[in-house]
Amino acid sequence: MTKIHGMLTVDALSDLVDAHEVETVVLGFTDHFGRLMGKRIDAEFFIQEIASAGTHACDYLLTTNMEMDPVRGYSFANWEHGYGDFHLVPDLDTLRLATWLDKTAMVLCDVKDEKTHDYIAVAPRSIVRKQLDTAAQSGYQVMAASELEYYAYEDSYRKAAEKEYNHLQPLGWYIEDYHMLQGTRQEKFTAEARRHLKYSGVPIENSKGEWGHGQHELNVRYADGLTMADRHIVFKQCLKELAERLGMSVSFMAKPTPDATAGSSSHIHLSLWANDANAFVGDTKLGPVEGSDVFRWFLGGWMAHVPEVMVFYAPTVNSYKRYIDFSWAPTRIAWSYDNRTAGFRVVGHGSSLRIECRIPGADCNPYLAYAAALASGLDGIQNKIEPPPIFEGNIYEAQTLPRVPYTLEHAVDLFAASDFTKRVFGADVVDHYTHFYRTEVSAFHKWVTDWERKRYFEQI
Repeated sequence: MTKIHGMLTVDALSDLVDAHEVETVVLGFTDHFGRLMGKRIDAEFFIQEIASAGTHACDYLLTTNMEMDPVRGYSFANWEHGYGDFHLVPDLDTLRLATWLDKTAMVLCDVKDEKTHDYIAVAPRSIVRKQLDTAAQSGYQVMAASELEYYAYEDSYRKAAEKEYNHLQPLGWYIEDYHMLQGTRQEKFTAEARRHLKYSGVPIENSKGEWGHGQHELNVRYADGLTMADRHIVFKQCLKELAERLGMSVSFMAKPTPDATAGSSSHIHLSLWANDANAFVGDTKLGPVEGSDVFRWFLGGWMAHVPEVMVFYAPTVNSYKRYIDFSWAPTRIAWSYDNRTAGFRVVGHGSSLRIECRIPGADCNPYLAYAAALASGLDGIQNKIEPPPIFEGNIYEAQTLPRVPYTLEHAVDLFAASDFTKRVFGADVVDHYTHFYRTEVSAFHKWVTDWERKRYFEQI
């Protein structure tokens, strides 16, 4: 068993506080965008009070836009209800050192109702918990991994903002995919990231250059579904704050610039386990793959419901700029074995057999993306949904295959109209997130872009 460095118990934290090695505990949860929200708690006060009692935050945080404006039209929280509090309950299984910060620990929280103590249904971590519970009730443990890509720049976040995010200097100036020399140039950042993640409870596998200028991938070890989603959140927070400290910036935008041929993805690897064994293992032939009925029905359901839950894989207007043929991003809904043109790439064999979904972007909220994947796959098992035949060859050229939705506007309409999403997530969750994504679409349509000015200012 791999030792997980940096994970803490309250007693271990207390010892570190007594030794003056930890002074602050970052206590956080994610909003819909996947941004970490919360408070910094004095470490002694955390041990004495917050670890057992939790704390509170304003419920408007699950109704805001990117600019933190309270958005009208939500039933969950609004001006009419006065924007009260919800309860932040530390999940002490997530208590860890945050070594990239000075004398700091971190803990992630569940969001609960102050009166009923139930999970807030629209909170992202609550949504994935519901699907993990559904899997557990069927006897399955979910094992998962996120493969996150990002672009790194020499410019600080402040300098990037001053330049309006134009003409930033990437860490690399030619495609560095697997390229060791170019990767070495990134080590001033990547080596620090690997080290801090490893000693902050996020075990590392490897890092490598990717297919864009200054684009990199840093992979962490797989874990159970909730632990992996939490690691995904810690990963992004660590890299952003480390970049801030080093006077650099990193971006998890799906498509940071028009000339970035390769967008940044968050490939999701999933398998179901039962009785300490991979439930995908079996002897039924499915193309070149041998797997169980659980495997093929999970694959069938996951594929079948992509259009309806696409907003949880691709949550921003920018997300959809990534889905371009011959760009390494999947554009069509098909599966294959070890084929990177497929939206669903089956890999491994025996106990390592798993499904890699290449559709989510690096801008996804992992709690929502994992919830969408699990709800879809579990529905496939329940209803014995058969996957389509395996596709072999270049899927980019298979024009007859169904395509992923083209825009956020299209995807949110499919999400809102779906009986499936209402059944598995709840009508209140669907209504809430429909309003959230339509608010984002509306904000985009009001904006005058650089592209419009360059195209129309003189010529129209």
